[in-house]
Amino acid sequence: MGTFIVEGGHKLSGSIRPQGAKNEALEVICATLLTSEPVVISNIPDILDVRNLIALLSEMGVKVKYIDKHTCEFRAETLDFNYIDTPDYRKKASSLRGSVMIIGPMLARFGKAILPKPGGDKIGRRRLDTHFMGMISLGADFEYDSVLRLYKIAAPRGLNGKYLLLDEASVTGTANLIMSAVLAKGTTTIYNAACEPYIQQLCRMLIKMGAKIEGIGSNLLTIQGVEKLGGAGHTCLPDMIEVGSFIGMAAMTGSDLLLENVGVRDLGIMPEMFRRLGVNLEIEGDNIRVRQNEIYEVDTFIDGSIMTFSDATWPGLSPDLLSIFLVVATQARGSVLIHQKMFESRLFFVDKLIDMGARIILCDPHRAAVIGSGRFQAMHGTVMTSPDIRAGIAMLIAALGSKGTSRIQNIDQIDRGYENIEARLRSLGAHIIRVDE
Repeated sequence: MGTFIVEGGHKLSGSIRPQGAKNEALEVICATLLTSEPVVISNIPDILDVRNLIALLSEMGVKVKYIDKHTCEFRAETLDFNYIDTPDYRKKASSLRGSVMIIGPMLARFGKAILPKPGGDKIGRRRLDTHFMGMISLGADFEYDSVLRLYKIAAPRGLNGKYLLLDEASVTGTANLIMSAVLAKGTTTIYNAACEPYIQQLCRMLIKMGAKIEGIGSNLLTIQGVEKLGGAGHTCLPDMIEVGSFIGMAAMTGSDLLLENVGVRDLGIMPEMFRRLGVNLEIEGDNIRVRQNEIYEVDTFIDGSIMTFSDATWPGLSPDLLSIFLVVATQARGSVLIHQKMFESRLFFVDKLIDMGARIILCDPHRAAVIGSGRFQAMHGTVMTSPDIRAGIAMLIAALGSKGTSRIQNIDQIDRGYENIEARLRSLGAHIIRVDE
């Protein structure tokens, strides 16, 4: 198990460019199953979750060719369904949350799909009802093997377009149903669809491949099914969550930092929410410059009441960013309520921040009240274990801005979402090393 040893209290400086978007990469890589022709995807982040998904597709029979470290050609001429029936497939697919998005394209093109209950972050319930209810409405037969914890779905006579009203605006559910519908007969309408930039990117790639999709960027999608899709090229957006992570690191350490080519148009309200936390940032074209502050002060609502940061479906604030806002708030002057609505286990890491000296009250599994110290390096180093990707990066941000040395264990969780993070941080002046324990 890997461990980061972080000596806090050092300012960062220089410039950094975010990696390609993890969540988008998982979606568009799965979409390559929809065609027998080559699909080339660039700006793929070289991170554990993406590498594992690519390896899984390769084992399933997809021909994968690396053009460079961040560009891959995928060609899914056929799939090896004998392998898909094996325990090895079940083991590998169950260890990866992103594997859930292979079922839509497999069902649409090959008429059947098998998926073990997927793993991923332990952040609370992450049900798949939206995926399967939509596929059943399109004409699929569904079975759940409770002994093997295996989902089986088939449509031997093909899928037929239908009006779908999703019970929640699930991002992965929307992606799966879009990919199911592009080869279905007739017209599919998806209402209450997720409309995050990465869903928009998936739709744009599918249109390049020959799909007919209207309503991109809204929560109402209309998809006219086509007989087949062809090859295409696609470039992933910068990773919005990594952009937020680097803004958080600069703010936590009181640093000047330039973030280059961040995809400002697709960041939504995130920059403005950092400003409401008191962070001094400027948008310069497609770059963001975080300015050093003596200290920063949390805004209040117009009536003077305590500021609340809560997650919401796009274009609201991503739940993946809340842990970053929470950590940064520990150094600010003022108080803020962090309300994590979507996942009931995501705030449990705050006990480690409390051990470090942060003034936080965990009100319940969904809410934490943060009383900022009003000064930098108000916390001290400690030993922590990363439970998931976003809590892990929040712990790393806390360690960078604290006095003394911290040890962060189980950093494989951070590697799942952040590419070569320690080397990139060292280039900015951070004191961080990786050790195997």
